Amino acid sequence: MRYYLISALSILAAILRGSLAKPFSPRWDDMRIKHSWYAVPENWESLGNPLSGTTIDLYVALKPEAHRENALIDTLYQVSNPNHPRYGTYLSKEQVADLVSPPPGTFELVNSWLQYHGVPSSSVSMTHGGTTLTLSSVSIIQANALLGASYQLYRHVETNETVVRTVGYALPAALHGLVQTVVPTTCFSTPHTQWQSPRKRSGGATAGLKRPVSGEPVTVLSSRNDDATTPSFLRFLYKTTEYRPAAADRNALGIVGFLNEYPSPEDLAMFMSVYRSDGTNGAITIVRVNGGGYDPTNPAREPNLDTQYAMAMAYPTPVIFYSTGRGPAGTTDWLVSWLGYILTESNIPRTISISYVMDERNIPEPYAAYICTQFSMLGVLGVSVLIASGDDGVGKGECVTNDGSVRFYSYFPTSCPYVTAVGGTTNHNPEIAASFSGGGFSNVFKRPDYQEQAVAEFLQHLGNQYQGQYNATSRGIPDISAQARRFPIILKGERKVVSGTSASTPTVASVISLLNDYLISQGKATLGFLNPWLYGTGMSGLTDITSGSNPGCNTNGFSAIEGWDPVTGLGTPDFQRLLRVVLADPAEPGGAG
Repeated sequence: MRYYLISALSILAAILRGSLAKPFSPRWDDMRIKHSWYAVPENWESLGNPLSGTTIDLYVALKPEAHRENALIDTLYQVSNPNHPRYGTYLSKEQVADLVSPPPGTFELVNSWLQYHGVPSSSVSMTHGGTTLTLSSVSIIQANALLGASYQLYRHVETNETVVRTVGYALPAALHGLVQTVVPTTCFSTPHTQWQSPRKRSGGATAGLKRPVSGEPVTVLSSRNDDATTPSFLRFLYKTTEYRPAAADRNALGIVGFLNEYPSPEDLAMFMSVYRSDGTNGAITIVRVNGGGYDPTNPAREPNLDTQYAMAMAYPTPVIFYSTGRGPAGTTDWLVSWLGYILTESNIPRTISISYVMDERNIPEPYAAYICTQFSMLGVLGVSVLIASGDDGVGKGECVTNDGSVRFYSYFPTSCPYVTAVGGTTNHNPEIAASFSGGGFSNVFKRPDYQEQAVAEFLQHLGNQYQGQYNATSRGIPDISAQARRFPIILKGERKVVSGTSASTPTVASVISLLNDYLISQGKATLGFLNPWLYGTGMSGLTDITSGSNPGCNTNGFSAIEGWDPVTGLGTPDFQRLLRVVLADPAEPGGAG
């Protein structure tokens, strides 16, 4: 493992280089460090300067007016709480933009800064629901001058992924109170999937499936043969079998893809013919975001898993897969790119599943807060976002910090309080926690109000165990769980079996999508941001998981107990009971952007 120490002097030197590029200006040359790392984050190494001519799209996130700083989140809780008069009254995109608008004069001030550095107005646009200025195709030399930065090409030593980033950047003092963060700068974490390859098993019906079109025999597994977790078993377990979607023309389930990975329609057709024979005409819609690729002849495990189970669970609900690009040489942030796209769409899927997460330890807090705000905007628009909790229990490896102590960790954006984190279970009758189920407490976000009672009860039970190894005042993870072990999928015509919260997340998302389907068919508002509902009236529609644990960091991890726990959250969904809760909730049709 290699570290590269960065002194304050080197950052200041970069700032001075930027300031010398133009005649001295007391206003724009008064640069102050916005964020920097002491060392290049773990597992990253510098490859030197990017190629000559490399450009980068910079996102300048603006802060809202001070007296309206909490307006967006206050509104989110109001429209998401069944006990509030505004429940289900979602906002339009124009109303959201008004909530997050910056103080008067901000744009003029920022434009003056950009003009000073020669950034043409034609390359500047407003994005992300009015929270962000996007500077398109900025040269690396110009970006270094703007931000007092030193952009370099970095490689991840394990994945070989390359990104253009800087270990520190600065802004003029006059902008510090107006700009939340600039992206991409110091965020080195990149999304990775949450699945595990199960150990090989001998015997049983484990042979790979053959292509039905070839005329060769197909081994069709029953719901629990070889411990396989098939769609029919999931539909039986979570009680969706009898429900027939009635609003497929108005509802959709979104699957977000990163890392230039995409699904195969041919594999989906084969999967449906085996595991959901009444839905063989089901097809996915591919949407390319920011130059996202799509080669159906070279599918990846994660997108196939997500789309196959989403289609099989929620059929005939349309499934949309977003193939998100990252720009040449990793010059664009995956999440920022996708969020910028989805927040401009006129028809956003009411339910969205994300199985890619990043290590929260490598996330700058201003960046995390910015991304989390974007997710809260989706909630205010009436969208339910579900994200995998991770597959490392309370943490992978020894989890030793710089001071020698052990510290549990979590993943982002799972740790954002405005999304629904999905953990994993296994077995049935009863279900128990999957040992890999990611769970614990954020080291970035404080505990939201909707979790106060549930988490306090768990902490009282926990007592002094692991004291100092987690943040007892922060956001607890996960919120809900589902089966996460031994999911058969079809990949390039062959049967594979995978496990992980990458499997439980589209499963729960499908159940939520079916609930939204019912609400839409009845002319009612969709569920939107789920957590205030789940921790309130929705809790009665969940099956509590009370055994199992999630070891990690050389510890036994947390234990699943009665009530909420940082292993399985509040439990697993029971569609029929949740439907009864939905029937009792007072939400009338609301506006959606």
